Amino acid sequence: MDYIFEGIVQAIGLIFSGDPAIFEVVGLSLRVSGTSVLFAVLIGIPLGILIGTHDFAGKRILLRIIYTLMSLPPVILGLFVFLILMRQGPLGTFQLNYTPTAMIIAQTMLVTPIVIGLTYNIVKDKAKDVERLGKTLGGNGFTNLLLMLQEVRGGLVIALVSAFGRAISEVGAVLIVGGNITDKTRVMTTYIAELRSMGDYSQAIAVGIILLLIALIVNTILYQFQQQSESS
Repeated sequence: MDYIFEGIVQAIGLIFSGDPAIFEVVGLSLRVSGTSVLFAVLIGIPLGILIGTHDFAGKRILLRIIYTLMSLPPVILGLFVFLILMRQGPLGTFQLNYTPTAMIIAQTMLVTPIVIGLTYNIVKDKAKDVERLGKTLGGNGFTNLLLMLQEVRGGLVIALVSAFGRAISEVGAVLIVGGNITDKTRVMTTYIAELRSMGDYSQAIAVGIILLLIALIVNTILYQFQQQSESS
């Protein structure tokens, strides 16, 4: 059990040492996950609202597909993206495999269904009430959309938190499409996996603690925003 205590000590040392190598890994992790979540939100929230406020043919089938994708094993998605981006694949010309861009693509595809599904579940319960309120206020489609966003903003923060948590903790998909290349595609999760395979458990625990602290800080900020939104 000594390596657990050593890991905690090393984590504290890494945080305050200013080690450029570890901060590069942390920075890339945040950049990849943050960009992926941004794209997922831009795509997923409008689609979730659209599905939640409209009835159309094939909606049930679409929802089943979305719910399936929400729990899709990351390694399967990573393999799919890798095959698409490989030299012989449809997008092989761009040579994106083993780059941060490929990792962002994989994570975006992974978390977008989560944002869509959670947004849909939030919106569907509010859709009729918002529609009636919009008609009472004489609103149009755009003002009703703004009213909907106002009503469900707290729930959308939950979707954002869930997407970020899935993205920052992902290892399977990013390892397949990005590898674990030093100074290029190494993120915290793949670094932890490498350290574990090398038997460097203390360092792996240290990096894991830093990952947990980052997740805690980001989720705390989003939680405070949610509380403020619900109380206003």
